[in-house]
Amino acid sequence: MTENPAANSIALALQVLDDMKAEDATVIDLVGKTSLADAMIIASGRVNRHVASIAESLVEAFKKAGHETPKVEGFPACDWVLIDTGDLIIHIFRPEVRQFYNLEKMWGADRPRERLVG
Repeated sequence: MTENPAANSIALALQVLDDMKAEDATVIDLVGKTSLADAMIIASGRVNRHVASIAESLVEAFKKAGHETPKVEGFPACDWVLIDTGDLIIHIFRPEVRQFYNLEKMWGADRPRERLVG
């Protein structure tokens, strides 16, 4: 991931996810696949409260690191919380919800490249 423009954001997010005991963190490089972001991280929390705690810690870490406040969707239910930092999109799921949506397959390496309209 060193060539990815979001490498610093990815490193920060992965550190927070590790500190918060998030499970099965997966990084997906989106450079050249979409203009939404440069990378996506998908991780799981054990229960709704764990998902919420992970998301809150990520938002605080990005603020402390000098980033703009990330956009957050999915509170208060916390089955699936999406955090958009601009260059990085982070999805925190409960395991059953993650399995249902299976974003790894949707955004995986076999996904065709998006056509760039210039």
